[in-house]
Amino acid sequence: MGLFDKIKKTLFGNNEEKAEQATSKLEEEKAEVTEETSEVESEENKAAEVETNADASEAENESSASEEVKNEPEVSSSKEEQTDSEEVAESKPEAEPVDTAVSQEVEDSSSEEEKGEEIEPEAESSESKKQELYDNGLKKTNQGFGARLNAFFAQFRSVDEDFFDELEDLLIESDVGFETSEELIDQLKDEAKLQNAKSHDELKKLIVQKLVEIYDQNGDAAAEKLTYNEGKTNVYLFVGVNGAGKTTTIGKLAQRFKQEGKKVVLVAADTFRAGAVEQLKEWGKRTETEVVTGPVQADPASVVYDGVKHGLEEDADYVLVDTAGRLQNKQNLMKELEKIERTIKKLVPDQPCETLLVLDGSTGQNALLQAKDFDKTTKLTGLVLTKLDGSSKGGVILAIRNEMKLPVKLVGLGEKAEDLADFDAASYAVGLFHGIV
Repeated sequence: MGLFDKIKKTLFGNNEEKAEQATSKLEEEKAEVTEETSEVESEENKAAEVETNADASEAENESSASEEVKNEPEVSSSKEEQTDSEEVAESKPEAEPVDTAVSQEVEDSSSEEEKGEEIEPEAESSESKKQELYDNGLKKTNQGFGARLNAFFAQFRSVDEDFFDELEDLLIESDVGFETSEELIDQLKDEAKLQNAKSHDELKKLIVQKLVEIYDQNGDAAAEKLTYNEGKTNVYLFVGVNGAGKTTTIGKLAQRFKQEGKKVVLVAADTFRAGAVEQLKEWGKRTETEVVTGPVQADPASVVYDGVKHGLEEDADYVLVDTAGRLQNKQNLMKELEKIERTIKKLVPDQPCETLLVLDGSTGQNALLQAKDFDKTTKLTGLVLTKLDGSSKGGVILAIRNEMKLPVKLVGLGEKAEDLADFDAASYAVGLFHGIV
């Protein structure tokens, strides 16, 4: 099942559900009427049968009684009553023994049903909270995109070339990206003709459907999860420009992992930015996590070596490495990142298991350009998009996924530590597009 099928009921299901419910209700009512009619007919047939049997029995009893009077001597009424009483006692069926095993099985089954009913609302509540987090975090993006789309449709009366040209410009302005917008428009032209979609609602629904399908076909949902190897020290390397939120992301993740009962070591390898080491040390105090540091202006790779080695010695579950976001020029920065990766592999050949590029979601298309630059030097395993709640540029996720085939693993949807959420494509799509159609 594709991603669009999963979110279809949430985005477009209201009218379809109402129609289905109405049809279902009519069918139920018809079934009830038919059942009642058949019950009435059955009762009438039973009554007629009972009456017939009663008449026949009465006639038979009268005949039998007259024969007994003729042939048998008189017997006292008390003996007759006693005999009748004995016959009734003999004919009365014995009470069936209760099957305790069956009874217990029924009770257990009932108990299981009650447990299931209790668990189900909890799961629904968890999903509801997650969706609420995405809805709130993407509110500005949703409102911005929705307002542009509604204003756009208010201008057009017919679906022609001008319509598609203007729509492409709107999508690019909404940070969906040039390549993604162009691809979408080509698909929309064919699909609109095929489905004969002309109304505004039909076209809006088609736009959302195609955007979701473009996103879905360019990645693997399983790759969106953070890697964790049980029984090993998992090294996460965080890269990105200054101000994107690397250090804050590391601190929030450390808090999450600690709450899960994992042992975490932080490595302050951003030795060139004033205050970066102190900021990470503050997160270490807040989360009660050990932080490995080096001298001021120390070689970042040497600090990483000490930090990873310490993590291995301590059997840490995670080693989270903070890195520089700016040196004298971009070339020096990329060389430094290459050196850090080589240093990690000297100690642990299969690490880092995650190289995460942290991007400021509010920068829109600039975030896409940064991702392309960093991916040339250091092989990225995924992205972290921060500050989505404070911007209207959440559509950039669609462009990054379509143009780079990189999974988004974490999204920042608020200020709290728990607002750094695992990326969920269905919740993202609903948060981005709900209310638009």
